[in-house]
Amino acid sequence: MTLIKSISGIRGTIGGAEGESLTPVDVVKFASAFGQWLKKDDHDLKIVIGRDARPSGKIISSLISNTLQAQGFNVVDLGLSTTPTVEMAVANEAATGGIIITASHNPSGWNALKLLNGKGEFISASDGREVLDLAESGSVLFEEVKKFGSYTTNQDYIDWHIDRILELDLVNVDLIKERKFRIIIDAVNSTGGIAVPRLLQKLGAEVTELYCEPDGAFPHNPEPLPENLTQISGDIESGNYDLGIVVDPDVDRLALISEDGQPFGEEYTLVAVADYVLSKKPGNTVSNLSSTRALRDVTEKRGGKYFPAAVGEVNVVRKMKDENAVIGGEGNGGVIFPELHYGRDALAGIALFLSHLAEFGKSAAMLRSTYPNYHISKNKIELTPDIDINRVLDELKTKYSGNPINTVDGIKIEFDREWVHLRKSNTEPIIRIFAESDSLATAEHLANKLISDIKEVVSENTME
Repeated sequence: MTLIKSISGIRGTIGGAEGESLTPVDVVKFASAFGQWLKKDDHDLKIVIGRDARPSGKIISSLISNTLQAQGFNVVDLGLSTTPTVEMAVANEAATGGIIITASHNPSGWNALKLLNGKGEFISASDGREVLDLAESGSVLFEEVKKFGSYTTNQDYIDWHIDRILELDLVNVDLIKERKFRIIIDAVNSTGGIAVPRLLQKLGAEVTELYCEPDGAFPHNPEPLPENLTQISGDIESGNYDLGIVVDPDVDRLALISEDGQPFGEEYTLVAVADYVLSKKPGNTVSNLSSTRALRDVTEKRGGKYFPAAVGEVNVVRKMKDENAVIGGEGNGGVIFPELHYGRDALAGIALFLSHLAEFGKSAAMLRSTYPNYHISKNKIELTPDIDINRVLDELKTKYSGNPINTVDGIKIEFDREWVHLRKSNTEPIIRIFAESDSLATAEHLANKLISDIKEVVSENTME
């Protein structure tokens, strides 16, 4: 069984012993620590919670709401919802914070608590450490009965969220409706099955639903990668569709499939949306260091400036604010459009992409062909716990000191228009190695070269 406590929240497998998996005891311990941390600010105590459709969600939601009420919080429960919907609801409710109950792309036997501040954004690393310290300190306090908080439900927020998207200036509702797109969607039987059809119907699309029953019975690996999307790709290839849309269980990642059944490419969700946004609203962009160079290419072509950020949504958001970026996100299909809110939002991504496709006037495959064609090789190497990973990375930095190197998050080494990014895992003795080139073979060669370098450094250190 697995329990992972990190600065971004707590996640784990359901069932097992306390402290070794995500048990009710661990849920209460961590939720109450977050509540105690939120109470350091002296204002009305209100918290918004929502969950994806995985089977453990309802029980965990009840544990959290009861715990927080006992700390004096007024709980607003959105029930089955999406991560971006909860984020926007926190800000709209002027709440103290929020909790999203989702393990994102993990299997249905997992769940997690993701923590939001009063802006509806993920808490920072330093804030996360404070919450972890409170959870371990045992210094959490609860209120006497007369000071318990209230509990209310609100199931209107998904529609409210969709309406805010349709009101965006860059969402061309009329033109999308004129195109009468034929779209098939795979929502992996989670809350995207509620939200995505509603959005598409309001945009006048003809919708075919695949796995849109929000019962948490994931029909395949829920991470929206090509190898997990063979059914929808086959349906598109043999059918008559303009586009396939796939979201992860909590609807913050968006994958697209062209009319020929070929993946548009998860890295290119953000690239295409950014290209459209920049064509209307020139400015800067941000993505994490492991995302494709194509975003930099389209940004510079549109006269803007691209900025890299450390991996993790909270880091991307911080950099977007620092550089006043008009669009940003992550190469895993995460689109962040600050005009709506600072959070990855698949629903906003869908509306902006369809606006782009409608204005383009041709097929999704033809749109994809207009962008630089890069390939990323994703690898990892496991090291024994006694190996000093920081030392390994430092020695590689010295070895490649003649190349441009970014050390914001691990090391990213530039080779003209190619790059390799190496970073250590926060939870395991692992170095992740991502490499990109306009040839997959070259990307794999670069990755293997760095893996060989790592092994050589480890071997030399072991012999000392």
